Amino acid sequence: MVTVGLLIRIEAKPDKVPEIEAMLKSALDQVREDTATVVWFALRLGPTTFGVFDASVDEAGRQAHLDAYGGALRAAAADLFAGSPAIEYVDVIGAKLPESNQTR
Repeated sequence: MVTVGLLIRIEAKPDKVPEIEAMLKSALDQVREDTATVVWFALRLGPTTFGVFDASVDEAGRQAHLDAYGGALRAAAADLFAGSPAIEYVDVIGAKLPESNQTR
């Protein structure tokens, strides 16, 4: 059962929106290989606002995901983002997942 997650909010520089969208789409292949991350979503929240939500079964999985990808996200910030990404640690209090993910 997933219990913890990360909610990341990214504000793009207006001229960098296509690059951020492409970056998030391309991240999916890497995240598919990340066994600690049970669910992962890249989101468009507005014209220049993006988000990422991911969840893990425990704190170790959440931290492993952040360790693996947080540095790349922060490195992209100077060129692509209007400011630093907002990274929030969240507790998952309920989830509906495909059956294959229920027991992870």
